[in-house]
Amino acid sequence: MPEPTTPEVAAAVDVAAGRSLGADAWHRLRRRPDVIVAVVVVAFFAVVAAVPTLFTSTDPQRCVIGDSKIHPQGFGATHPFGTDAHGCDVLAQLAHGARPSLLLAFVVVGASVVIGVVLGLLAGYYLGWVDGIVSRVIEVFLVIPLLLAALLLLSLFRNVHVGSGTFDVILLPAIVLTLFAWMGYARYVRASVLEAKNLDYVTAARALGASDVRIMLRHVLPNAVGPVTALVPTAIAGVISAEAVLAFLGIGVRPPAVSWGIMITRGSEWVTGGYAYLLLFPLGCLVLTVLALVVLGDALRDALDPRLR
Repeated sequence: MPEPTTPEVAAAVDVAAGRSLGADAWHRLRRRPDVIVAVVVVAFFAVVAAVPTLFTSTDPQRCVIGDSKIHPQGFGATHPFGTDAHGCDVLAQLAHGARPSLLLAFVVVGASVVIGVVLGLLAGYYLGWVDGIVSRVIEVFLVIPLLLAALLLLSLFRNVHVGSGTFDVILLPAIVLTLFAWMGYARYVRASVLEAKNLDYVTAARALGASDVRIMLRHVLPNAVGPVTALVPTAIAGVISAEAVLAFLGIGVRPPAVSWGIMITRGSEWVTGGYAYLLLFPLGCLVLTVLALVVLGDALRDALDPRLR
């Protein structure tokens, strides 16, 4: 009868067999049907955001009041998903509205990861006064609720106009959300660095005269980014949801720009009037994207946990 193995022993056997943590995670993820479905959903909406003209040739800003509130007609018709109260094509707004919503999420999470990784790496490696300053700053930002801070700051700059381009309309929400979204990454990286910097190969590199920068970038950081990687999909989902809330309050992405949050805000006014599709279409896109990202985040966390290998 074979002897039972612990997760640590199983992980060691996998490494000895030449399978790295990343390769093992990929092997586990591609065998899960829910992950495959989630990847397809996220990839689809990413393509919609990147190239909306693949799905519609109608200008989302072209609104004909005479075509107001036409119910969905089905594919092949002039307005497959109907029109809103202003006569704007719903399908065109859904396709073009994906870009601000997803772009905002990727910008916020990307900037937050960079800030969190840099500060967490410095704090965990040097400790002392560097760790003290970073930890106190994290504590200050953690006690301030994200939505409350966003509501206050964006309300102060409600009348500030920075432009009408795709990036311009998300600039202010991106800055505010990033300001209060980096702390979790810094804490995870700091904890990972505290564990990784005392490993044998790091000690050997230090004894051979490697510089602090080389040790941090080549030896410590690769072992510290695993937990952060698992947080990214769920964080993107959180920012997409936050954008919808801010748009509902009128302080996020603002008209004349189009986003899923703005469409949900406008559509909610017509649900009881027999035009529920004006809410259900953008809400469905948002919920599908958020659920797919949450599934990916949970799957990544499980796949990258050595204790579950």
